Amino acid sequence: MNGREFSDIYLPLSDNFYRVALYLLEDSDDAEDAVQDLYIKLWNSRDTLDAVHNPGAYGITLLRNLCIDRIRSKGRRRRKDVDDIVSDAGGADETMTQKERLGCVMRALSRLSDGQRAILRMKVIEDLSYEEIQKRTGISYISLRVMVSQARKKLKNSYEKD
Repeated sequence: MNGREFSDIYLPLSDNFYRVALYLLEDSDDAEDAVQDLYIKLWNSRDTLDAVHNPGAYGITLLRNLCIDRIRSKGRRRRKDVDDIVSDAGGADETMTQKERLGCVMRALSRLSDGQRAILRMKVIEDLSYEEIQKRTGISYISLRVMVSQARKKLKNSYEKD
């Protein structure tokens, strides 16, 4: 595929690609970066793109995988940052304060229903998208969002009471 064909076929799809990336990543800067990465990947493989029958679907599939990679790497960075903070914490007072906070969080988590706790764990700790949680649980997308929101509110209220 030459540059003109690439421009005619794939560049008009950029708005659709951006909307999909924004939906998956929930951040406009990350979405723009993901779309840019997609176009780089597509351009680098332009010699094989002639075999693609549905460029939009193909691009969205690649973009989805790129977004999942970004989400996963972000989760790894967050965990590393938390580990760094915990390991850098010095002194007995800070350690005791951290243990007290952890105890408060654990008590607040125990006040959640089993379903709320499981959904919140998948969303926050495992960093799964609502679609992935929906596939695992069979609960509708809207219900999942409501459950996560209610669990977060209940967790916050319980934590503030302690």
